[in-house]
Amino acid sequence: MRDGKVIGEGFHAEYGELHAERAALADCERRRENPTGATMFVTLEPCAHAGKQPPCTEAILAAGISRVVVASDDPSEKAAGRGLGILRDGGVEVELAAGEEATRARLLNQAFRKHSRTGLPLVTLKLAMSLDGRTAPPAGDSPWISGEQSRELVHRWRAESDAIAVGIGTVLADDPLLTARSPGARQPLRVVFDRQARTPLDSQLLATLGQSPVLVVVAPEADASALREAGTEILVADGIDAALAALGRRNVTSLFLEGGPTLANAFQAANQLDEARTFVAPVLLGGDTAVSRAGGADAGGPRTEAQPPPAGPSAVATGPVRQQPLSHTVETIGDDTLITARFKEW
Repeated sequence: MRDGKVIGEGFHAEYGELHAERAALADCERRRENPTGATMFVTLEPCAHAGKQPPCTEAILAAGISRVVVASDDPSEKAAGRGLGILRDGGVEVELAAGEEATRARLLNQAFRKHSRTGLPLVTLKLAMSLDGRTAPPAGDSPWISGEQSRELVHRWRAESDAIAVGIGTVLADDPLLTARSPGARQPLRVVFDRQARTPLDSQLLATLGQSPVLVVVAPEADASALREAGTEILVADGIDAALAALGRRNVTSLFLEGGPTLANAFQAANQLDEARTFVAPVLLGGDTAVSRAGGADAGGPRTEAQPPPAGPSAVATGPVRQQPLSHTVETIGDDTLITARFKEW
């Protein structure tokens, strides 16, 4: 930015591609703007090490940027303030944001921050329920609880996530695609927690492997040879913690959980939920076959995951685990109410 005018913008679009700083400088070139003497605003401390891309600090110094305003630090081991020191040594004025701006930047980068600190993906649970706490309608009713605007938002969230996960109960009951159906959307890795390798070979997931890969998480004793031969990737993991660690090692930094009550309960019991986004629709479903959030005695409908074996390898919820959010927001999406609760901050 120079004299209040934006002369270039950029963001890190995909792993391995240009970082935000280099993308913004490339945009300056496209606009035929000279960045010398300009101020650069970044949400995350510029990197000072070489990885898939060269250090952003080198590009900033070479471009002649005179001032850099940084909204949040980079907590990764290779960064942690190094970039700021290099910029200052190079004569660049460095300013750190504070207050609400700094908080918003940290929240914007939660997936990156958690993966940098723990090696694990950020886990976000999505739920939709009726006013009487049902998470799926009775048999023969409309398959949707939330409204059209809410469903459009979910597809956007899918596209923003590295991976989307469900349990085998959802696959058997709904035969979902799990794709992001927004124009030009990036497709996430599709993950099924399937202890006994029961994912059907004729499922929509396997029929659409060309659109996005499918990874099936199985227990060590499972026979997943047929699924492997069909083209799915098999992850053998003894428990949710092990599965998340393996996903993190393949650079999955965000996992969007849409798996129903059993999978949700298992992740909650393992203390692996970072955030929950719950749509509450203004409708009463009732009925003995509508599925409740807990997947308990009234979970007899076709979409329940309470009756099959545990959703993930050794993923057994041994009892309710109460989690009080650090913060929460409430907003209206169409006719629905969206409650976003954040349980951890990284």
